[in-house]
This record gives sequence, C-alpha cells and structure tokens, in this order.
Amino acid sequence: MGHRIEQVNKLIRRELSELLQRQLKDPRLNTFVAVTEVATSTDLRHAKVFVSHLGSDEEKQAILEVLESAAGFLRKELAHNLKLRRTPELNFCWDNSIEQGDHILQLIDQVTKDETNRRLEG
Repeated sequence: MGHRIEQVNKLIRRELSELLQRQLKDPRLNTFVAVTEVATSTDLRHAKVFVSHLGSDEEKQAILEVLESAAGFLRKELAHNLKLRRTPELNFCWDNSIEQGDHILQLIDQVTKDETNRRLEG
C-alpha cells in the first residue's frame, strides 16, 4: 500500500470518528462506536470502514444499519472537510479484533490460573 493511501486512510478514519461523535444524531447510536481502520482502494472509489462496539449482536446490527443509511451524509461531509480529488463510497464492516483479543486474554488467564493451581497442588 502506498504512502498516500495510508495517509488518506488515516484522514478518513479520524474524520469519520469525529463525525460519528459530533454530527450523527441517531438514537440507535447512543453507545460508543469506534472506527478502528479504513482501507481505501487505490483509485479512491471505495473505502472499507471497520468499526467496533462491545455489545450484543442486536446492537451491532442496529449500528450497522444506521451507518449504512448515513453513508451518503458521511461521504458528503468527508468531501466537504477533506477536499480529496475523489471521495470514496463507504462500506461499513465489523472489526472483531477487540473481542478476539479479549477472548485470548481470558484464555491466557485461565491457563495461568490452571498452571498456578497445578504448582500449588504438586
């Protein structure tokens, strides 16, 4: 990935985070939604926006619906604020890395606890 695309990805991620916190007024977005990563195509036509939220599957589905319905508004705001040659279409996806990391930490804690118990018994 080129340096320019990386910079565009960072700009879009930062700007979308700001827009979600300050501009998007939907009651279904009453919880914290993090934009974790943006992957823009080299021609700047499409951007995959990875979002994360710790909550139920129903909450996640509602959040995705809100984001998809607001994609046009968000794209227009990006075009206005970033002054890119071309503003990409936004496609929102879940980033499960936080949940996966939490699960791995739980597994490590369990192994550590089991190992400690074995040493105490032995």
